[in-house]
This record gives sequence, structure tokens and C-alpha cells, in this order.
Amino acid sequence: MVAPLTATAINCSLSAKGRESSTDAMIAVLAEHFAEHDVEVLEPIRIAAHNVKWGVTSDEGDGDDWPKIREQILASDILIFGTPIWMGQPSSVAKLVLERMDAFLDETDEQGRMPSYSKVAVAAIVGNEDGAHHVCSQLFQSLNDTGWTIAAVAGCYWVGEAMGSVDFKDLEHRPRMITKTAKMVAANAAHLARLLKQSPYPG
Repeated sequence: MVAPLTATAINCSLSAKGRESSTDAMIAVLAEHFAEHDVEVLEPIRIAAHNVKWGVTSDEGDGDDWPKIREQILASDILIFGTPIWMGQPSSVAKLVLERMDAFLDETDEQGRMPSYSKVAVAAIVGNEDGAHHVCSQLFQSLNDTGWTIAAVAGCYWVGEAMGSVDFKDLEHRPRMITKTAKMVAANAAHLARLLKQSPYPG
């Protein structure tokens, strides 16, 4: 019997609210294919809709929403890290999340394992300019530094025409390569997460 897994998706769009963003749409594509591998993707968390304070600890005091978001992220087996590309980089909201995860470095257990050890991270990236590979490299290096495991083919991304005006969520047809990549991301991440759940890193 295949062990059920859960995934938490975070949307690092700059907008706190409003209609579905392209980052939401890309997360939904991954969720569709994760379902094929018995992975339940929980309701995405739009970080900008919460009061996540700037800092590098796991709790920055009164009114900080990060502790409860952190708890949900770490309760899941897989993290879907969604971000748009802004000026060729991950959004400032994405960088805020990465900086808050820096606290994991000092939150190790008796075996020296960070709370994110044996958990898998993948990326959902969209933008109307080039830069997806650069954004993946920034995300994956930071996530790996803070204990996350990166699967083979861990990034699903779409970039539109340079200086274009069409968003991913507004495309009439999903590009074939997006579907192909999403299938690989979901399959590889689910496989790796199951292996690590059954046999965590020893530390």
C-alpha cells in the first residue's frame, strides 16, 4: 500500500489578495499531478495575506504569523514553493520566507538535524521575463542550506515573451512541456518523500 503524503504550498506573490494569480495557477498544475501519487496538497498559503515579520528567527514576537505557517509547512512531507519572477529574481516575499527559514540552522535535534530534514521541496515559478533558471538556483541553494531535500527535476516554471503582457493563468492552452515537467516534478518528489519518510536522515 502506498503511504499517503501531504504537501503545503506557499504562494509568494506580491499581492495579498485578489483574483487567482499565475503562481496559484502553477501550484494548481502541480497539485493536479501530485494527486496522481496520493499526495494531498493543502490549501495554498498566500504569504502576503499574513503578517509575516522580517527577521531570521522562528518567532519575531507579537502579531507574527510565521510561527503558525512554519508549523503547517513542517507538518507536511513536501513543500511547494511558489514565486513569481520580479526583475529576474524571486519575489521579495519569497526572500522573506527564505530568511525566516534561516532559523532552522539553530533548531537542530540531538542528531544535529534541522526541522526540515527528510522533507522535500519543489518550486512553482512563473513570470513574463526570463530568469526561471536563476530563480530556481537561488531557491534551491537556500532551501538546501536550511535542510530541505531537492528532488531530481524539482522546478516547474513558465516564462512568457520578453516584455509580454500575457500571464500564465490567462493562457488558452497549457503548454505541453509544462504538463510533462509537472508530471516529473510530482512523481520524483513523491517518490523521494516516501523514501525519506520511511527512512529519515540519520544525522
